[in-house]
Amino acid sequence: MTTRRLLSASLLCTALALSIAAGPATAQPKLRVAAIYTVPFEQQWVSRIHKALKAAQARGEIDYQASENVANADYERVLREYATGGNQLIVGEVFAVEAAARKVARDFPQTAFLFGSSGKPQAPNFSVFDNYIQEPAYLSGMVAGGMTRSNKIGMVGGFPIPEVNRLMQAFMAGARETNPKVEFTVTFINSWFDPPKAKEASLALIDKGADMLYAERFGVSDAAREKGKLAIGNVLDTQPQYPDTVVTSALWHMEPSIDRALKLLREGRFSAEDYGPYSMMRHKGSELAPLGTFANKVPADLSAKVRARQADILAGRFTVKIDDSQPKSTAATAAK
Repeated sequence: MTTRRLLSASLLCTALALSIAAGPATAQPKLRVAAIYTVPFEQQWVSRIHKALKAAQARGEIDYQASENVANADYERVLREYATGGNQLIVGEVFAVEAAARKVARDFPQTAFLFGSSGKPQAPNFSVFDNYIQEPAYLSGMVAGGMTRSNKIGMVGGFPIPEVNRLMQAFMAGARETNPKVEFTVTFINSWFDPPKAKEASLALIDKGADMLYAERFGVSDAAREKGKLAIGNVLDTQPQYPDTVVTSALWHMEPSIDRALKLLREGRFSAEDYGPYSMMRHKGSELAPLGTFANKVPADLSAKVRARQADILAGRFTVKIDDSQPKSTAATAAK
């Protein structure tokens, strides 16, 4: 080997060694992210946020820590601990602790906050999001309207707040499209996580003749399965746990919102913003769950109607109305 070749080989080896030691040129330090939840990780709403953040953690983009079941009275204290602990982004839901969370955000203007909220963004650093999944909720209502035999649908929700109301209203509108004769009985359990209470409320609706249930809360599908009735899920797909009960679900994907917040934070461009639209179907923030075990049980003409309406939504030819008003029962027995 010539002196020139030996020198070239030596330089190449040195360059490779330096490259390996330095790591990838595009590598960026992990962002420090924390989350604070008032309910368990497995609760429908929170599970979607937790899942998206865990995915970012698995990709090596963030260091993630979280607290669950935080009492409202402790919320501000825990939030301040995360803010003073050097976290660059804090995520959570603040529906019952809105004022306290916004106060903390004002005290830490260099920290990014992204919270589920019914309120507006607060400059410069408090962004809000919401589960604007009324489009798949409408589609799931179309399925429910076409599958009920008694024309009676029971609906169980947590609290009658805008975030719940708009999904129930969209579901009801979808059901009416495929079945103008359908009647609804609406119940709220005044809890975000009480499966036994939701099941009890659902059993009462079945006793009133409902053969299809809208499961806005955990526990509803348990009652439907026990009584041999059908259910429509909300936020996440529970058909694997209820293969003969849950026909489909309106799914929420928090990944588009989380990924956007992380991108803006890395670029130094995070600001107060409404992330609600990123939960809509055109941003892949929501979808109608596959029929799965019910693929051959749902009538072909009903499936075709749902697919056509979904195509209209995605193409912008059809807009699902956002109605945040509290849904009312329409069944004659419920009105008495």
